[in-house]
Amino acid sequence: MNIMSLAAGALIPFAIVAIIYAAYRGMTIRVEDEEAVLVTRFGRLVDVLKKPGLHFQADRFLPWVRLRHVSLARDFREFVGLHVHDSQGTTVLVDIWLEIRITDPVKSSFAIEDWDHALRNLVSHAVTSIYGNKRFDEILRARVELGPALEAEIADDLARWGITLEQAYVRDVGVRPDVERQILASVSARLERAMADVAERGRLAVARIEAETSVNVAELVARAKGQYPEAVGRAYERLGTTSTVRAAYDELYKLSQIRPHRTMAFVGFGDGLRPVDAMMIPQEALRESDLAGTHSNGGRNASKNGGAKSD
Repeated sequence: MNIMSLAAGALIPFAIVAIIYAAYRGMTIRVEDEEAVLVTRFGRLVDVLKKPGLHFQADRFLPWVRLRHVSLARDFREFVGLHVHDSQGTTVLVDIWLEIRITDPVKSSFAIEDWDHALRNLVSHAVTSIYGNKRFDEILRARVELGPALEAEIADDLARWGITLEQAYVRDVGVRPDVERQILASVSARLERAMADVAERGRLAVARIEAETSVNVAELVARAKGQYPEAVGRAYERLGTTSTVRAAYDELYKLSQIRPHRTMAFVGFGDGLRPVDAMMIPQEALRESDLAGTHSNGGRNASKNGGAKSD
């Protein structure tokens, strides 16, 4: 009996601690920071606890009392690979990033059965409605501007669920591999066409500049040709003031008209024999006349010298 009493006495403190702990767990509710606890009794909401700390709830341990913990901290959702068809039928893959916060835990828990699943459907529908009337290149250029449009599209629906949308933006926009190849081929064709257009415009510009240059050169040449007779006339007029210079110029001009490889000229016979008559004289007669002229010139020179001596 003594041993039994001692054992019972030793177990009593543990039993008291267990009873106190069970009472503590069965009659208190612990609320963490940025958290709300919904208390329901027989499936009906009876209390909403948002203040951090311990809250006393006498019937907490009863089986028909249920607790639902709802986080009020900022949360995010990422939707990857949403399929959207643009205005031209191209399948576009869009990645969306949302930052949300539950501001009304009652609505988020009871206004909709599964708001997380519904949010994906809502975002997919909103992206389709926003991007469906735009071309793929417009989506790429206006990716930053489409974030506010998405916020405006889904913010009201989220507010009905007790959720506040703090930020929404498009993380990435892409296409399927086969569509990507088609787009690259189209872009390459456009670049080649643009290069051809630039080359053609350059060729036309060069041709226009060459034509304008030819016109200007022709105009300058025509002006120069028009001034040439005037310059020649002024030169002749100045040459005419000096008869010897004019005669020498005329002689040089006549000689310049002779083409050695095409013409045989007879010049220098004086007034007694015309060049045309000299051309008809046989070569033997010319040689005899040359010899006779040489002897006569020698006799005249001798007589002159002799006369000079006699003097």
